[in-house]
Amino acid sequence: MTKIIVDSFAWIEYLTATNKGSTVKKLIEDENNEIFTHILSLAEISSRLSRSGIKPEESINIISLNSIIINLNNIDSTNAGKLHSEIREKIKDFGLVDAFVLLMSRRLNAKVLTGDSHFKNFKEAIMI
Repeated sequence: MTKIIVDSFAWIEYLTATNKGSTVKKLIEDENNEIFTHILSLAEISSRLSRSGIKPEESINIISLNSIIINLNNIDSTNAGKLHSEIREKIKDFGLVDAFVLLMSRRLNAKVLTGDSHFKNFKEAIMI
């Protein structure tokens, strides 16, 4: 079974039914994959949809039904902050939520499904 963390970028593509979203849909619906979403990605998705004039509640419910939500704790927050700091030395605009997603992918031995160019050089990434 392949573990996949779907990041905000990929979920937005899925929820707005774009061409890239069809690739995301195939991976989410593949029974050989175990799908995860970081709880902070839900906030990013809610913000993005709200800014587009879309009420996010139904979309967040769809995500919750189709993935395991990864929650936060103090240790993960500290480690994500350290990872963020390290990566920012090379990628100046690497996001803090991206650091949480990357940290969890490493912990779970999972891939990150994304179209975010910040991930293009990470072995954990599945770029759409």
